[in-house]
Amino acid sequence: MRILAIERPVPGVTDDRFTPELAAAEARRAWELHQAGAIRELFFRADEPSAVLMLECSDADEARRGLAELPLVAAGLIDFELIPLRAYPGFARLFASSDS
Repeated sequence: MRILAIERPVPGVTDDRFTPELAAAEARRAWELHQAGAIRELFFRADEPSAVLMLECSDADEARRGLAELPLVAAGLIDFELIPLRAYPGFARLFASSDS
């Protein structure tokens, strides 16, 4: 299942808590999750400094467990909104019989 994960801020977290060491650890773990196939795509928003991930997981619970392994999530500095996705069903209308 595809899961859209949108980073959301954690109230009260200040920028000084985001250390270079945590950033490096975050990138390393994101790379490992990408190589394992859990993270399919990883973006930063152009309008604000937050991440958007496309995940491939069996369900939202598995996605949440995988994201919990990210150092910034584990440290309570960021969180994600998870949105389960399904394939767009509308194309079926193009091929539906008009006899029905």
